Amino acid sequence: MTKIGIIKERKTPPDERVVLTPSQIATIQLEYQNLDIVVKRSEIRRIKDAEYESAGVTLVDSVDDCDILIGVKEVPIDQLIPNKTYFSFSHTIKMQPYNRDVLRAVMHKGISLIDWECITGANGKRVIGFGRYAGIVGAYNGFRTMGLRDNLFNLKKAHDCQDREELNAELKKVQLPVVKILITGGGKVAYGALEVLSNLQIREVQVLEFLSQEFDEPVFCRITFSEYFLRGDGKPFDNQYYFDNPSEHVSDFMRFAEVADMFIVGHYWDSKAPFLFTRDDARDARFNINLIADISCDIDGPVASTIRPSTIEDPYYGYDPVSEKETTYNAKGAITVMAVDNLPCEMPRDASKDFGEMFISGVLPALSNNDCEGILSRASITKNGEITDHYAYLREWVAD
Repeated sequence: MTKIGIIKERKTPPDERVVLTPSQIATIQLEYQNLDIVVKRSEIRRIKDAEYESAGVTLVDSVDDCDILIGVKEVPIDQLIPNKTYFSFSHTIKMQPYNRDVLRAVMHKGISLIDWECITGANGKRVIGFGRYAGIVGAYNGFRTMGLRDNLFNLKKAHDCQDREELNAELKKVQLPVVKILITGGGKVAYGALEVLSNLQIREVQVLEFLSQEFDEPVFCRITFSEYFLRGDGKPFDNQYYFDNPSEHVSDFMRFAEVADMFIVGHYWDSKAPFLFTRDDARDARFNINLIADISCDIDGPVASTIRPSTIEDPYYGYDPVSEKETTYNAKGAITVMAVDNLPCEMPRDASKDFGEMFISGVLPALSNNDCEGILSRASITKNGEITDHYAYLREWVAD
């Protein structure tokens, strides 16, 4: 029997999400007789302890006797229990400096650390994540910001909505002017954002239409890297060549920036790839975008106006292209930026349910079948405190 403990989230600011809902745990317990799941009590979660109790889930004050500990965010050093297996978003694989000591502590305490971000199937695609709800909330926040800035409508904060149903009800207040909306990406984030655009019944148009035509209704166009990057050598774009050589490309984004009004950023950006637009580009008189919902939120990166993350409490700010400084979100000539970097936290109930469904279908079988396909092995940053060969590049970093 393997005992799994759902931990209490300890990061600041508090994260109200959880990996599994009460009904999901109850279902797992019936189907997987070799697993025992308990939940540590928490006053933080949006899904309350009483809901777990009502579903027959065991609540505990300590998870010290569990074999596997499962959470959302990385665990503070003083809360790490030696010689356990942890699942979390560790925020270490990109050598994030603020978590180097966490990884060192994981090693010192003989912990096996499995990172949600690294769990992939045989096709190399991620199995689990909160991307869909990042996209949903990010797009919603973008339209909420437009309504406030332009005095068009007033939407409740996503975080103040009880669930997705209430968020969809809020969207009925939206009355859009004639705008051209651009969205980048082809993954869960972008498709989450597209759910909101579909709810608003905004018509999709293709690239050539978007670039060359005027419309009497709001429209959107979704593009990916093959549309906003060009090969530096002038040869035709090739997907595999881009994946292998992202630095050998240049941006062709300005043709979209000249005609778009709103930009929803939903793509993954490789740090070796060019910026979509620079600060010089944003100053260009041709640059037309005035509202950016930056879901990806790469600071001082591909979207020049994203100079800092914003927060759930204060979700937007202005970027002045002339001074290259922050200003008020509704300042004349400013690009309004929404860049909340923990968007799924705004809808913790729905995001948790969505995450749990992916866990059950994509991760749980590996826990029960001794990881016969290597899904968990590939995602293991450490094994019994030792950095695995998959992440050997981290060894020098933590030793520095």
